[in-house]
Amino acid sequence: MESEHRMPTDLRNVLAAPRVATLWRGLTPIARRDFITWIEGAKQPETRKRRVESIPSRLASGKRRPCCYAVVPMNVYKALADLPKAKATWKGLTPDERRDFVSFIHSAKDAPMRAKRIEKTVLMLLSGKRHP
Repeated sequence: MESEHRMPTDLRNVLAAPRVATLWRGLTPIARRDFITWIEGAKQPETRKRRVESIPSRLASGKRRPCCYAVVPMNVYKALADLPKAKATWKGLTPDERRDFVSFIHSAKDAPMRAKRIEKTVLMLLSGKRHP
């Protein structure tokens, strides 16, 4: 299993409040990773600050994932695990680029087609493509 992402200092400061920290610990490691990736994906400092500051209210309202964040099929992570070049390309994608790949995979009508699209996604990432 992949280790948890490193906690950014600005997020750590927001999670210092005991109630918020308890809610954060109640998330799955994947949900925490998604929040951290969402925060780190901000292009502007103001956007990042807004996202970090929104975490306590999101958690208090029961949110388990960041808004508008593409949930990546676990099979994508498994397919990338043994392919460092493809994995590096994936890590370098913007949130919008990742969302495009996830939409491409999710738009398949059945499981066999989704599996084929995951394979195609991996091949595209291996070749350095940033869009499906």
